Amino acid sequence: MSIARVRLATVEDAKEIARIQRVAWEAAYADLPGALAALDAVDAEQQWTDAIEFPFSTVYLATEGEFNVGFCVAGIAPESEVADASGALPDDAAKTGLIASLLVEPRWGRRGHAGRLLGTAAQGLRELGAERGISWVGQSDHPALGFYRRAGWNPDGTVRVLDTGETTIREVRLTGTLDLALA
Repeated sequence: MSIARVRLATVEDAKEIARIQRVAWEAAYADLPGALAALDAVDAEQQWTDAIEFPFSTVYLATEGEFNVGFCVAGIAPESEVADASGALPDDAAKTGLIASLLVEPRWGRRGHAGRLLGTAAQGLRELGAERGISWVGQSDHPALGFYRRAGWNPDGTVRVLDTGETTIREVRLTGTLDLALA
């Protein structure tokens, strides 16, 4: 039986993280070829190297046995991510963490990797002084919405619309406690 773990990503993991992102996006955005083409147009490996080295966020890597299966990017939320639609900041803005990305390669789904990633990221955010977390999820991404709801995170009423050039994607902001009890 393989052991599942979460660890800090290193720059040597950038290529694998880029691969996981590509595979996950191919499954999630198959109907948006422009989004996949945009991903191909950038040097994803270099972008992940930069993200891993960025001092204000942490990249975690989920593994199962010898395989890299998912990743999560977390850090203290920038004011622009915490503000409401009018730009007003909540009282706890400086103590709010952001889960900027959490992806698990589809073939490794439903094995607890996302929960382990979120739990580890939440612990890291608490160590940075965060008291609650936020994340943006596509309004039609029912599996991700269900995952966050099971973790106790719910929509806070804030919505944003992203323009992909082909269509728009409506995202809802979820928020919840960083004291998670995920298995």
